[in-house]
Order: sequence, then structure tokens, then C-alpha cells
Amino acid sequence: MTRIIAALAALSALAACGEEPTPEATAAEVVAPEPVASAPAPDEDLFAQLHAETCPDAEPVSTSICQRAMGAETASCEFGLGDDDVLRNDATLELDETGEAWVIADAETVCAL
Repeated sequence: MTRIIAALAALSALAACGEEPTPEATAAEVVAPEPVASAPAPDEDLFAQLHAETCPDAEPVSTSICQRAMGAETASCEFGLGDDDVLRNDATLELDETGEAWVIADAETVCAL
């Protein structure tokens, strides 16, 4: 029994040798990035609304797909008008001055389609 107690004491001493005190956490200065205004990614409904507002005399948008690279200030859209289910037309959306809303770039060309 004495040997078991001695062995346990030796193991405890060995286990304690490798332990180092945990370093204190230092308070690092965290700089929060400034908020950047950004409009939500344009979807089919948003493009149809923008097109209707920008080109009131044009046929309504029947289908559209818009793609935006991450963080880009423009989005490229392909769309169909009226009964057309094919994406035959192209438009570019850009952020307005506030960076919070989309507008159709080169509206004259897009409305002439």
C-alpha cells in the first residue's frame, strides 16, 4: 500500500512539473470598421420595379437575373420583356450617391429596347 501511495505522489509531482501558469489575457485594441452603406443584392422583383419606374412606356419585365460581385458598386442584369421568357436584353445597375439604392445606368439605352 505504501508503494501505491508513493507511486501516486510521484505521478502527481511529475504531472505538476509540466504545468505553466496561464498567461493573462491582454486587452487588444479592436478597431471596428466603419459601416459601409450598401444596397441589398438586386433580385427579379427589384429589377422589375426599377425598370417600370425608369421606363414607364416600355413593356413590363417578365423575367430577369442580376449578378453582383461581392462589394461591387454595379450589378449586371439580363431580362426579358412582355411575354418573352428569354433573357434577350442587358442592363447595368449602379448604386446611387448614398450607396443605399440601385438605379439603372444608361437608362436611355435600356428604355429604348
